[in-house]
Amino acid sequence: MYQSSDKPRGRLPVAARGESPVSVIGAGIAGAWQALLFAQAGHDVTLHERSDETMTQSTSHWAGGMLAPWCEAETSEPVIVRLGIRSLDLWRENFPQTPFNGSLVVTHPRDRADFERFAKMTSGHRRLDAGALAELEPSLEGRFRDGLFYADEGHVEPRRILPELHARIVAAGGAIKFNSDASANQCEGIAIDCRGLAARDTQADLRGVKGEMILIETDEVELARPVRLIHPRWPLYVIPRGGNRFMLGASSIETENNGVSVRSALELLSAAYAVHPAFAEARIVEFGSGLRPAFPDNLPRIAVNQQKIAVNGLYRHGFLLAPALAELTLGYVERGVIDNEVMQCA
Repeated sequence: MYQSSDKPRGRLPVAARGESPVSVIGAGIAGAWQALLFAQAGHDVTLHERSDETMTQSTSHWAGGMLAPWCEAETSEPVIVRLGIRSLDLWRENFPQTPFNGSLVVTHPRDRADFERFAKMTSGHRRLDAGALAELEPSLEGRFRDGLFYADEGHVEPRRILPELHARIVAAGGAIKFNSDASANQCEGIAIDCRGLAARDTQADLRGVKGEMILIETDEVELARPVRLIHPRWPLYVIPRGGNRFMLGASSIETENNGVSVRSALELLSAAYAVHPAFAEARIVEFGSGLRPAFPDNLPRIAVNQQKIAVNGLYRHGFLLAPALAELTLGYVERGVIDNEVMQCA
């Protein structure tokens, strides 16, 4: 259960909270949201990123950008849903153009049991019959006999939203330094470490979980929202991008080997074909993978040690959790509020 505390344990001195500059290390989705909320609150913020403006070395570059807390409840702890729902409000507030068209879950008859289990494990959905499903997504007419529609969920395109986040930080008075391999010990004032796997020099229990994606292009299928296919071997989401492009993803592999394996590519493409046969004629634009930072319990963590704060372990929920975690960090720095489910104070 969520608990917050105003107890002084681990709190920063008032002078440090009000006057110290704030350095955020890592300009991926976690660090960008930290820098944005601190800059908007009037803090002197510098965001450091070891790579260049393209962010191709960042896990966020390869992410799906799903904002789907109710769907994630099937395999996640309640804290993920709680923080995710709060994040939706922050996305809407800061980026009103964010597509909140909902998400759709479908399956074929042979996998009916898994579909019904998914429905029982999640909330926030309504069941659509074949006619309502076809009305919602005409390209899927005749493909599925029903579906689950999560009307309040959304998605963003990481490669578009990250530059926009960075621009918002600068507009709010913050500074961004690319090609800056800064460390928390080198930064004056408050340092917020959002380096992901690179933070294993201070958080040894982090591990990398590979997520793979394939970007395809076709004008024979149109989708207005992410579609999840429930399948015992090939769980898949298809996310619409601009320009008749779709991202195929969903793999979570316990390995730190980069690249997309032949097996994963075959499974993702087979699952896409199972959603709609027209995907068989799509053009493959790109393969890619990223290593998601995760702790052993797959839960996020904000670790506080005086003026050094580490935000990490977002696992497969980076875009979903980043806004809420940034709000928690800001609340701690400014008011000493502690979320006992997420925060650890030395």
